[in-house]
Amino acid sequence: MTRRISWTLLAVLVLAQICYPLTTGATRAGLTVATVILGWLLSVGHALLSRGPRVAAALVAVATGGGFAIEAIGVATGVPFGSYDYSGELGPKLAGVPLIIPLAWTWMAWPAWLAAVRLTGGSTVATAGHAGSAAGGGGATAGGGATAGRWVGRIALATVGLAAWDLFLDPQMVAEGYWGWRDATPALPGLPGIPVSNYLGWLLFAVLLMSALRPLAGPAAAHTDRRDHPMVALYLWTYFSSILAHAVFLDLPASALWGAAGMAVTAVPLTVTLLRARRGRDLVSDDHQPHRPGVDANR
Repeated sequence: MTRRISWTLLAVLVLAQICYPLTTGATRAGLTVATVILGWLLSVGHALLSRGPRVAAALVAVATGGGFAIEAIGVATGVPFGSYDYSGELGPKLAGVPLIIPLAWTWMAWPAWLAAVRLTGGSTVATAGHAGSAAGGGGATAGGGATAGRWVGRIALATVGLAAWDLFLDPQMVAEGYWGWRDATPALPGLPGIPVSNYLGWLLFAVLLMSALRPLAGPAAAHTDRRDHPMVALYLWTYFSSILAHAVFLDLPASALWGAAGMAVTAVPLTVTLLRARRGRDLVSDDHQPHRPGVDANR
């Protein structure tokens, strides 16, 4: 049930994002709002259905609630993102912040966290030659928690995995006029209109978010399994489709390069890990094929 609902929502989300370059003006703004809402429902719904109300509540508290708080502070004080304002194209505001903005933090925070968990030994899916270690690792983690080194690595990967998404997001949204900075210097090469302080602010909040998520969510957030495949697909879809969209359809080649390099820290190892796991499953399947006398012996 969890996977079916998640895959369905993901399919609708992908369709909406494919339509984005084909629209303009108010239609594009409305599609942006709808996409963010879909993404929020997908991530929070998956957390709820796969791990229960505690994890979903923790995700909403730190990502949605925390996201709104940091944005409201940012709009009012210019800290930590720089001095900026939102236009009125993204729907109703509260304290100067469109209500969909903290939903966007939540949308990508959950798949970024699960990707980091998968990359730091949190998978409970055994592959060829690792069935015992996978089962044993899950038990050890559940009993005593991850080691300090693994925890730091997990937080770091999740932080970069979320914050690097902004190398795609902000250039795209600024180009649409959905928000802008009063002083956009210094900026990254090729990304005018967005100060470096914005990306540093994203890193700061992403560290706080990811550091708080695991303690509040409990041990259920420390493992991944087959139920999380839609979230992994969401993360990799966001990465590869954003590169394509910025480079080809949105005429934003610099953000395509910056975003590709930034998210690659998490997305590329994740892709490699998944391919190796797939190969391991194929090897296990081959090992369990029935032996055919007179056929297999002559291979």
